[in-house]
Amino acid sequence: MCLLTVCARPAVAQVNGQGAPGNGGRRTITALRLADDEPVSLDGRLDEPFWSRASPGGDFIQVDPSNGQPATEQTEVRIAFNRDALYIGVTCFDSDPNGWFGWQMRRDERLFADDAFMWTIDTFLDGRTGYFFEMNPSGLMADALIGLNGNNREWDGIWDARVRRGDTGWTIEIEIPFRTLNFSATGDTWGINFQRVVRRKNEQSIWNGYSRNQGVQRMSNAGLLTGIRDVTQGHGLDIKPYGLVSSLASPGRGRPATSTDANAGLDLFYNPTPLLRANFTVNTDFAQTEVDQRQVNLTRYSLFFPEQRDFFLDGATFFDFASDSRQENFFGFGRADDERIIPFFSRRIGLSADATPQKIDYGTKLTGQAGAQDVGLLHVRTGEDNGFASEDFTVARVKRRLLRQSYIGALYTRRDARLPDAPRPAPGDSSLSAGADAAHTVGIDALLATSTFLGDQNLEGSGWFLRSSVPGVATGNAAYGATLRYPNDLWNARFDATEVQERFAPSIGFVSRQAYRQYNQTVEFGPRPRNHRHIRQVTVGVGLDTQTDLRNTLLKRNIEAQPLRIELHSQDNFRLSVARRYERLDTPFAIAPTITLPQGGEYTFHRARLFVSTANRRRVSVNSSVELGEFYSGRRRENQVNLNLRVRPGLFFFLTGQWNVVTLPEGRFTTRLFRFVAETHVSPVIGITNNVQYDSQSAVLGWQSRFRWILAPGNDLYVVYTHNWRDDLFENRFGTLDRRLASKVLYTYRF
Repeated sequence: MCLLTVCARPAVAQVNGQGAPGNGGRRTITALRLADDEPVSLDGRLDEPFWSRASPGGDFIQVDPSNGQPATEQTEVRIAFNRDALYIGVTCFDSDPNGWFGWQMRRDERLFADDAFMWTIDTFLDGRTGYFFEMNPSGLMADALIGLNGNNREWDGIWDARVRRGDTGWTIEIEIPFRTLNFSATGDTWGINFQRVVRRKNEQSIWNGYSRNQGVQRMSNAGLLTGIRDVTQGHGLDIKPYGLVSSLASPGRGRPATSTDANAGLDLFYNPTPLLRANFTVNTDFAQTEVDQRQVNLTRYSLFFPEQRDFFLDGATFFDFASDSRQENFFGFGRADDERIIPFFSRRIGLSADATPQKIDYGTKLTGQAGAQDVGLLHVRTGEDNGFASEDFTVARVKRRLLRQSYIGALYTRRDARLPDAPRPAPGDSSLSAGADAAHTVGIDALLATSTFLGDQNLEGSGWFLRSSVPGVATGNAAYGATLRYPNDLWNARFDATEVQERFAPSIGFVSRQAYRQYNQTVEFGPRPRNHRHIRQVTVGVGLDTQTDLRNTLLKRNIEAQPLRIELHSQDNFRLSVARRYERLDTPFAIAPTITLPQGGEYTFHRARLFVSTANRRRVSVNSSVELGEFYSGRRRENQVNLNLRVRPGLFFFLTGQWNVVTLPEGRFTTRLFRFVAETHVSPVIGITNNVQYDSQSAVLGWQSRFRWILAPGNDLYVVYTHNWRDDLFENRFGTLDRRLASKVLYTYRF
């Protein structure tokens, strides 16, 4: 197991062998080998004798606010290991030990409001991928997989930790079994990096690579951990059975009787090599999955809801594709998800378009590295359920690593119905189908990236091509694009070009529209005033987004500008954005149940948006926006308020409200969305979350209460209650649509 610890010492020790703190090299820290019988007590005290023998890594350098200067609060890291575990010791010294912020306790939550200690490990030493871990003074544990095209924060590794707070700061002991990590048994050097956040000072400091263009998750700028040898992953076998009892009634859907069901299933995880991980799941159930966050849709295209099911999230970065390097929302205006092109979208498996779950008989998956390749293989069979027929889904993905941060890759997906004489669904519908030939999608992509352009600047270029094969469709079924990015602190720029042909329809993908070409250019300039008492960064920018049909007839042109965005040292910030938009409707647009804008209509309108946010570390924080101006043939005003109330660590409330008032010559309508979330955690391992949502477009009020008890790392108890009501306008009351109570226990056996 791997243990991260923090030693409480009043002075900063001299770092042995870690190297100079210059920004151009890689610091080194050596792990201490423990005797086979040397005990480790996971209590956060760091009082085991071996910690005094381990060489510390320290001398963190500020990323912000005083880039390149020594951290004002010192941090020390020590590392030891035995045959089964890596132990890391960290001391977070603090001149004001009572000044810490640690509001959050819930597993895997982000720490926008808290002090934090983060570390990343590149076990393959490839500078591309790795593991991310994060903790705060209240003992929150979070982790993620670092991938080439993004991170997978939903990954839950099996590790353990304890935190102690004292007169000199706070300390951590973290235990990560080697069985949790994939790594090469032949190497003894890993990439590693550490970062500390002192929230009251808004200060970030890092061990290696303090440039603002780098950061703890850029593994090419990590330091080195040496001496890891003669360790074991055991037999590489995890067995994870589950038991489930559920009760369901759906009076609003014609099934008023309550039905009770008991079920069981099994997940097997096996490492055929130290670099590969295989997963086999039988009778899969996702009763513990959190509900989707409601969204208001005032576009012509489908909304995008992210995957939340554990089986599909584990190892998801091995299946990502360059077409989904999504355009950043630079200036705050909402962007339609017609800009997303995802050839493999796992929510197409076992979920209908309205998120109705479908039985999954079994699934298999293999992810990891084979030589110089990153590989991902997936096969899932769904069963007949809820009126859906059975289908087979297959995905294969390979990326060949090139240079230090680049790759070339290929993707294949297949969707095949198992029953004859049933119609295949329309593109974008994930309901089961049968009787037709299998639908295939193939693609290639490449990424060329460097973090040393002009010395220490980031530069990335990517390209991709996809072709879907649907029975009866021979032409017009491709999509392709290219992106050039310059993502740096002072200058941030991006240029995209995309074409999606009229019959392109990946059967396991997400594409909400076809038959267009799109060109996007965005540039931001963000200087940081020197020695200013209040202002940390000022950012201005401009962007042009142009969309045509395949005959190059203009469909849309957005000109967006950000005259001013200011970030303060206090962590408060505000942003002003303006936009001029032109749109020609190539299809009728049913913007409301009683209002349809005609095909061929041309509209030019101007909009402005003001966003204000107070510092999240405060007990009460607010971020709010108002957007107003012309909208198609009339006007629209949007107000949104997010209120956060933090009572104590582990107890806080979130309230979101969004209102749209749309006035057109064709009619007037309003939309409303409300969300209330209450989180109560008595410790980092026991907590309950209540989520209440309502939106006027669906007229459905939903409540989910989700209790989780982490009995031990890898062993969980869930109790989840979900209730949905529909707003009945005729009876002027809310009537129950459905309600479900489920209790699920998962246990992990490791061999």
